[in-house]
Amino acid sequence: SPLGLAHAALADAAEQAKAERVEQEFFDLFIGIGRGELLPYGSYYLTGFLHDRPLARLREDLAKIGIARAEGVAEPEDHAGILCEIMSGLADRRLPAPPGSDRLIFDKHMAPWITRFFSDLENAQAADFYRRLGSLGRVFMDIETEAFELSA
Repeated sequence: SPLGLAHAALADAAEQAKAERVEQEFFDLFIGIGRGELLPYGSYYLTGFLHDRPLARLREDLAKIGIARAEGVAEPEDHAGILCEIMSGLADRRLPAPPGSDRLIFDKHMAPWITRFFSDLENAQAADFYRRLGSLGRVFMDIETEAFELSA
């Protein structure tokens, strides 16, 4: 399946990866000198600015469903990785939340932008190892989008 192929490609890349190269790639992609090639934040993808209304709306929705920011976390909640962690916690019920919370977070705070982010990661100039992560993320989000549409 496309998901299996993307997963296998990421596993192969991880097996061959050298920590120093992956660290440098991460720096080039997400930190950079001044700024990385990509900004993995919903606010940026939706408005062109960091810490904008999409982040405020996400924080409101997270508070409504009883999810609080973890102590010591510097990244804002609209970071792609944090949103994926939240969805994972909702899916396996590690995060206690009302029924339908996963759909709320996905529909309002991920679906409008995250597939585009993963596609950008797939095609980023600095990406090698992370290109495979972009492919896996894009394919997975396509599947999740279809699954939520079927359950509507």
